[in-house]
Amino acid sequence: MIVKSRYKVVVIGGGVIGTAVAFYLAKNGVSDVVVLEKDYLSSGSTGRCGGGIRQQWSERMNVRLAMRSVEHFKRFESEVGFDIEYFQGGYLLLAYTEEEVLLFERNTKMQQEENLDVELLSKNEASSRFSFIDMSGVRAAAYCSSDGHANPHLTTFAYARAAERMGVEVLTHTSAENIITEDGRIVAVQTSKGKIETEVVVNAAGGYSHEVGAMAGVELPTESYRHQIFVTEPLEHIMDPLVISFENNFYIRQTKAGNFIMGQGDKDELPGHNVTPTWKFLREMTEKMPKFFPFLRDIRVLRHWAGLYNMSPDAQPIIDRAVDIDNFYYAIGFSGHGFMLAPAVGEAVAEWIVHGEPRSVDISNLSLNRFQEGFTIEKNVV
Repeated sequence: MIVKSRYKVVVIGGGVIGTAVAFYLAKNGVSDVVVLEKDYLSSGSTGRCGGGIRQQWSERMNVRLAMRSVEHFKRFESEVGFDIEYFQGGYLLLAYTEEEVLLFERNTKMQQEENLDVELLSKNEASSRFSFIDMSGVRAAAYCSSDGHANPHLTTFAYARAAERMGVEVLTHTSAENIITEDGRIVAVQTSKGKIETEVVVNAAGGYSHEVGAMAGVELPTESYRHQIFVTEPLEHIMDPLVISFENNFYIRQTKAGNFIMGQGDKDELPGHNVTPTWKFLREMTEKMPKFFPFLRDIRVLRHWAGLYNMSPDAQPIIDRAVDIDNFYYAIGFSGHGFMLAPAVGEAVAEWIVHGEPRSVDISNLSLNRFQEGFTIEKNVV
């Protein structure tokens, strides 16, 4: 059974976006909120992600959102009250082609205009500072020391527990089955445990955002794709930064405990909700990664899993309020980068609901109507 039959705000999705929205709503004085999670907290995309926190993007709006999020991550323990294993070890982006070098030059110039502490390194500079990488074929690198990583599970649970302390209800194993509208407004959400009347609904359903939109009669242009990761046995501490190559399609980081987490995209994936890991991924990664990181040659893989990238047409988030149903908000389509943007997005959506507009960061460029007006695709995605 549900705890109450009416809440001011219903948040659909118990990942990091949904719990961040709930936390910042409560922090802004609105605690009559319920978070609906069909499984357990962080069971979807959040709990299956790599945990990276990057500010180096090719689109200015993403840089601003990420920089705002880093402000929150830096004070997370004092603001939210939990240790989430946050570590500013930096991000190192490797350029292997002349096209990538030109892209990195443009990107770092724009990022520096936003006051990001990013630098473009020559091959020799990168080799000198990051000797654990085989730099064969590298032409340049972009490095930002204030990038980093954290534990996605701990972050989600931290937001949820802190929100609960302020009066928010979190209902796990409770799925949204339908959204009920009358006269162009949402009036209730039908859940697997009963009906909840409400004034506002937030779609933070990650890989299922399209389906939740359809419940309200709103067509949301998101599709979900499988993305795979594995984790190795621990080694002594070798690397601080999370390392990415777009050309060679990989990212890798070392955890606080010494394990290595690494993943890659797959251009042959079809949209859907399949999260079954494949031998193809495991074979490709175990063959590829020791070429760039020789110390991985004899390391053992402990666990291998898959999650969903909820993709938008331009690989940037869609953060908006429905035109025809003005009490329906959505923060979706993060294209694999919701975790790192969650603090800024949760704050902005909460401000929009409470104050009528986002105050901390301008998100107007991330509205749904950009797809009718023309858009630029985010290039820095792996």
